[in-house]
Parts: sequence; structure tokens; C-alpha cells
Amino acid sequence: QVQVMESGGGLVQAGGSLRLSCAASGSIFSIHAMDWYRQAPGKQRELVASHIKGDITNYADSVKGRFTISRDYDKNMVYLQMNSLKPEDTAVYYCNVQLLAGLGGYWGKGTLVTVSS
Repeated sequence: QVQVMESGGGLVQAGGSLRLSCAASGSIFSIHAMDWYRQAPGKQRELVASHIKGDITNYADSVKGRFTISRDYDKNMVYLQMNSLKPEDTAVYYCNVQLLAGLGGYWGKGTLVTVSS
């Protein structure tokens, strides 16, 4: 089985920066994709950024130009650098790990990001 753990969340002032980390461990031979999702109070979970093996990346329009996703293949980790944070970015951020394309992913428990105005 695969374990997923997020870290790096916290309280930050609007306009500030924060870097989230996600580590995957367990029975892993290779990883197809590692993605970041978020869920704000009263809203559905949404895809924030995705990283597919081969360094293919995609971003939600709301974070494009402010967030950057990157992966460390040797450590089975993915990062989310968040700059110019806004109160609207406040949410629980989740990491999803897909071992193979088309298969269900593994989820972490999430890390809370709170952006104050």
C-alpha cells in the first residue's frame, strides 16, 4: 500500500508565500502523477495543480502565475510553491498520488492553509 503525507500549511498574511510538501511512501515502483487539490469551507474539492511524469504541469486559472508545482523524482515528493496569497486561497490542501494512469489515487489527510487579510 501507499502512504501520502502533506506538510507546510499554516497561517500567512495576504500577499505572503508558503511552500507545501507531499511525500509518498510504501510499495512504490513508479508514480504517474502527483497532484494538489484544495477544499474551502462550503465548497467542493477542486484541482489546483497537477504534475505528470515527463514534467507535464497544469494549473487552475485562479492560481496560474502565482503557484508553481514541482517534483523530486528520487524522493517521491511533490511541492507547491504559493506566492501572492489571497484570502480566497484559504482551504485544506490535499495531495493525490496516482501510480498508474486511470487508476484511483491515494490521498493524504490534508494540510490547512489560512490566509488573513
